[in-house]
Amino acid sequence: MKVVVLVGGVGGARFLLGVKHLLGLPALGPAPEGHPHEITAVVNTADDIWLHGLRICPDLDTCMYTLGGGIDAERGWGRTGETWAVKDELAAYGSDGSWFGLGDRDIATHLVRSRMMRAGYDLSDITAALCDRWQPGVRLLPMTDDRVETHVVIDDPDDGERKAVHFQEWWIKHRAEPRAQSIVPVGADEATAGPGVAEAIAAADVVLVAPSNPVVSIGTILSVPGLRKALRATAAPVVGFSPIIAGKPVRGMADACLAAIGLETSAQAVARHYGSRALTDKGILDAFLVHTGDTADTEGVAVRAVPLLMSDVDATAEMVRAGLDLAGVELPG
Repeated sequence: MKVVVLVGGVGGARFLLGVKHLLGLPALGPAPEGHPHEITAVVNTADDIWLHGLRICPDLDTCMYTLGGGIDAERGWGRTGETWAVKDELAAYGSDGSWFGLGDRDIATHLVRSRMMRAGYDLSDITAALCDRWQPGVRLLPMTDDRVETHVVIDDPDDGERKAVHFQEWWIKHRAEPRAQSIVPVGADEATAGPGVAEAIAAADVVLVAPSNPVVSIGTILSVPGLRKALRATAAPVVGFSPIIAGKPVRGMADACLAAIGLETSAQAVARHYGSRALTDKGILDAFLVHTGDTADTEGVAVRAVPLLMSDVDATAEMVRAGLDLAGVELPG
């Protein structure tokens, strides 16, 4: 079976653990030699940022560390056994950007990536090289090799002036508290899909839309020209999973992002935002899973309510199983 998953960071990485587990792969580490299943994760890269001269790719790294067994599981991001000497020194210098939590081990990854970028390598090639170490058991593909960065227009909390800031500054430094007037994936219009992305979607047996942020994770993937078209054209069913449970985000501050594009924080709003592949011109969904007790009445989309809390790998695998079942996809063997 060939499975393609559209993912963001922490939630997407945990979702991938469940996909691996359901397909008989070890949740952590590489696939056994000769294993018949193939998982491809199309990863959001619009959260990426240059900071301290380093190119940081939070979603790619979170997926890589999580699947490779190097994530700090308690935080859900960064390296296990991390130390913070460089971060403390940057703060002592009063360096701009010290609000971003770069651990010493994590910095090594960014140093390797940044050196390779300056040498002319594409992000997809760099990601493959980094994964040689981590062996995540999933093919991690950046949504694009081009520079796309999500910026957020806010009223500055210090002087009240309206300005655009990088998503990471709004999300981490300001905790998404200044209301987002708009959210823009800068550079997306000129980007092209990363190598292998459209091809993987076309060849998939099923495409899963992880319960990642629908605006700044999944939404930015869809903003890359050609990717929405690829999802609409594939013969594989496209199955989404709600990141909203009982009117609240499962993790993070997706409600602030949904409000910025004029949507309420509900599973139904997300389902209708993605839209029906059969009945709308831009929709991507054939099926959508919501949490028990939630509803998402969306014409043209099959909807089922099941437990969607990713409390452990087994629970996550059962979510994925329910999604495949709803889409009429049978597990081989």
